[in-house]
Amino acid sequence: MGAAPAPALRRAVRGYLDHLTVERGLSANTLASYRRDLDRYLLTLTSAGVTDLATVSATEVEAHLAALRAGGDGHPPLAVSSAARAASAVRGLHRFALREGLVGADASRDVRPPTPPRRLPRALPVDDVVRLLETAGSVRAAGEGAPLVLRDRALLEFLYGTGARISEAIGAAVDDVDPVEGTVLLRGKGGRSRLVPIGGYATEALRAYLVRARPGLVAGGRGTPAVFVNARGGALSRQGAWTILRRTAERAGLPVDGPDAVSPHTLRHSYATHLLDGGADVRVVQELLGHASVTTTQVYTLVTVERLREVYATAHPRALG
Repeated sequence: MGAAPAPALRRAVRGYLDHLTVERGLSANTLASYRRDLDRYLLTLTSAGVTDLATVSATEVEAHLAALRAGGDGHPPLAVSSAARAASAVRGLHRFALREGLVGADASRDVRPPTPPRRLPRALPVDDVVRLLETAGSVRAAGEGAPLVLRDRALLEFLYGTGARISEAIGAAVDDVDPVEGTVLLRGKGGRSRLVPIGGYATEALRAYLVRARPGLVAGGRGTPAVFVNARGGALSRQGAWTILRRTAERAGLPVDGPDAVSPHTLRHSYATHLLDGGADVRVVQELLGHASVTTTQVYTLVTVERLREVYATAHPRALG
């Protein structure tokens, strides 16, 4: 086992992660990824004899990031997206150290992360979404003995009806939902909250679940404010929600493996794409999705343009020459 990183390096990383937690409000998953990236960076610096960020050069930063992309020492090469995240973590650490006066210059200033290839989001056709939701179970047909049927249908209707991230859905509290107004307060990334409409079908499914199913489920637990609960009455986990969707998608005949596999984010992608297909303004969709920048939302406009091209190519008599 190699030498442990020097105390000055560990303090710098700890201070940066604390900054990301308190000032930036990054999610636990993102923080865990940054921590792993920076732990690996410190090991690289330590093996090179570096004990303080002030002595790091651009060459050492570039060499570390190149090694991540190339692989080695028991680590497979990082995908472009993972390498870009690692570069972001390293560059963020050096910018933080400069602002805090720990270093006199930013050694990573001219280092450019790899550019991930643009991937268009996977969106389901409307008919497939309807089939998925109906497969989850009928709100009206579910009897008193089927609380989980009502929960599953409410969860999937909620995801598609609001465009919520899975973390926002399982983090929603009962008091955040207004079934009369048909709205819900979603708490998104970076501590940002937004009020979004739920939609008629999702409101009906939620109302049925909250009145006919949730009280019986939470009676067996310790009490939780979460809207969506598991069979034991506790808050539904991310994995639990993913399992519900996967099980329902499989029953509906939709792919659950491979690049086109249905995931909770698939419903979010479908929500955005169907809104834009229906004529919604991209900035309205940005607000509904909780994107900090409209640039993030504009990737969905590429999806709709691709569909327009397909329709044009098959329908216009002189589209193909």
